[in-house]
Amino acid sequence: MTLALGIDIGGTFTDVVMIDRSDGSVCTAKVLTTPDDPAVGVLDGIDELLAEAGHDPPEVSQVVHATTLATNLILERKGGPVAYVTTAGFGDILIIGNERKGDAEKYDLFYTKQAPIVPRRRTVDVVERTGADGSVVVPLDIEQARTALADLLAREPVEAVAVCFLHSYANGEHERQVADIIAELSPDLYVAVSSDVWPEYRELPRACTTVMSAYVGPTVTRYIARLDDELAQQGIGARLQIMGSSGGIISAATVARRPVQLVESGPAAGVMAAAHIGRLSGIDDLISFDMGGTTAKAGLVRGGQAAIAHEFYVGGTASSGVKKINTGYPIKIPVIDLAEVGAGGGSIAYLDSGGALRVGPNSAGAEPGPACYDRGGTQPTVTDADLVLGYLNPGFFLGGRMAIRADLAHAALAELAEPMGLTSEEAAAGVYEVVNATMAAAVRVVTLERGIDPRDFTLLASGGAAGIHVARLAEEFGIAEVVIPANPGVGSAVGLLASDVVTDHVRTQVIDSVGADASVIEAIYTELESVAVAEIGAEGFSADEIVLEREIDIRYHHQAHELTVPLHGGDLDRATTAFNELYEELYGIRQTDPVEFVNYRVRVIGPVPKPDWSTDEVAAQPPMPLSYRPAWFDGEMADTPVYRRHTLLPGPTIAGPAIIEETSSTVVVPKGWTVSTDCWLSLVLRSGRFR
Repeated sequence: MTLALGIDIGGTFTDVVMIDRSDGSVCTAKVLTTPDDPAVGVLDGIDELLAEAGHDPPEVSQVVHATTLATNLILERKGGPVAYVTTAGFGDILIIGNERKGDAEKYDLFYTKQAPIVPRRRTVDVVERTGADGSVVVPLDIEQARTALADLLAREPVEAVAVCFLHSYANGEHERQVADIIAELSPDLYVAVSSDVWPEYRELPRACTTVMSAYVGPTVTRYIARLDDELAQQGIGARLQIMGSSGGIISAATVARRPVQLVESGPAAGVMAAAHIGRLSGIDDLISFDMGGTTAKAGLVRGGQAAIAHEFYVGGTASSGVKKINTGYPIKIPVIDLAEVGAGGGSIAYLDSGGALRVGPNSAGAEPGPACYDRGGTQPTVTDADLVLGYLNPGFFLGGRMAIRADLAHAALAELAEPMGLTSEEAAAGVYEVVNATMAAAVRVVTLERGIDPRDFTLLASGGAAGIHVARLAEEFGIAEVVIPANPGVGSAVGLLASDVVTDHVRTQVIDSVGADASVIEAIYTELESVAVAEIGAEGFSADEIVLEREIDIRYHHQAHELTVPLHGGDLDRATTAFNELYEELYGIRQTDPVEFVNYRVRVIGPVPKPDWSTDEVAAQPPMPLSYRPAWFDGEMADTPVYRRHTLLPGPTIAGPAIIEETSSTVVVPKGWTVSTDCWLSLVLRSGRFR
């Protein structure tokens, strides 16, 4: 019972990876996503993988799943109707919001703010009031709440209710009483209560977090329950676990309670895979770049650890932890700090009203897919452009398991090229450059816009489409080294099996550092840890296996925002020093003012064995090209050597231009770059221009 399955559902493909933890062997499968019922694609991929590897379903001991379901429900606004219950006088908070225009809307004189997820008619104001210290200022009017809720449920069809009262992070009793009333009135409704979802202060982000949990909750919980049942029927008895947005594995029970934790489930897995590969390779500082069929994601790993943001914006023109973007809805949970743009292999290329070439964010997805898939799609996509440029081999797509048609790709690009007076190859080259520029924006967000020089980092690429574009992306920033791990096309699924089981908890209580009672703070951490340890214990971890981590949010007096620093051994003075140093590093000012302790964070980790596929083999002689084919380099088509990746062992170096093919991905090595294989079977690309 050593087999572990990692499952990642993307917009175009569903990836399944199986690792035998007894010997580190890896098997992969990549099947088209089934948008109408994602579970079908998952089960197809598992069937294919188990049959190919010669294993039976009962042998599987772990199943870890990443999904974009919650994100897509928010982006496409396809969640169920939600009601919102809040303190009397605060019913307009979701409508007011704090949204700012994105870069594309800054100069739009006719800009219209997006409508809130919950319209005002589905908002209930309840008479109650709790103070910031948790004391009851106005008792809950139970009869008024019952009458108002009964009236709402009688006139509005809703699937879920979000309950978020003022200062309920300090005392959630009123919220729990209202949740009981809702359960009496309509037992089948999904109810999200802010003091359970994420009890951290700041009214709007806490309200949005609770509303989003309610918005995606019914669909997500139904999907997870159905997938769990289907796996059991298939003979897999392992408990289903889910990748959370914070880069840790969480239980299905936690997802049911806080489904908003799935908003960046898939992208988080990609960053965790990059961090694991970096640690194996001895690379502490890297930029994670993940390009799939629908989106491209960039994240930052420093000192071997993925950065965590404690507020994330989703559902607007950009998904990011950068606070200045503020498009969409603020989500107040730990999220792997990354930036995501609508640029992938399925992104559609078109001419805008001014005749300029654009790519994305709309995607052909799996249905109908790029034109070359011959599934009904006719619009040109990035995949079609890559095929026209000779980078993709139509006879070896997905290792030859899926046929794609170059003639359909040429026809789609020719139609795009005609108004511009270009050949189909020139138009394809334009699509290639435009999508690279779009993806560069994601790298820019996590580096340059935060004062970080990307030239100090290695770029690590995963995702089925990444290998074709990553070297060109590195050139954009002067990055000298690119790493492409083994099985890059299923990188996020591999990341699932390299991630620990994690639970996060938080509590808000503002305490002045002057005269602070350390025992009060210790009591807060002790209570949080007892709950978190019980959750991890339920996943099968013993007390001596569990790792406890503490963090604390600190701010100066009279400031509104705080910074998060580690809390080692309960040493508040050391944490204060770390805060002062971080503040100076970020803002260039060394303050001497007293501070306040604001939020107390606990992360409890259940470590899992990490996959390691290193080899001692060394190539006896330089590899020979499998074939040559025309591909686009330096503005023209030229015969280019093509290699199969499984033949490349550590040792020799290949000079570009070259193309390296494998089952789940293709790597393009431009002129001026070299490529070699390291002992972990990663391809290492190096540029002679940026050394």
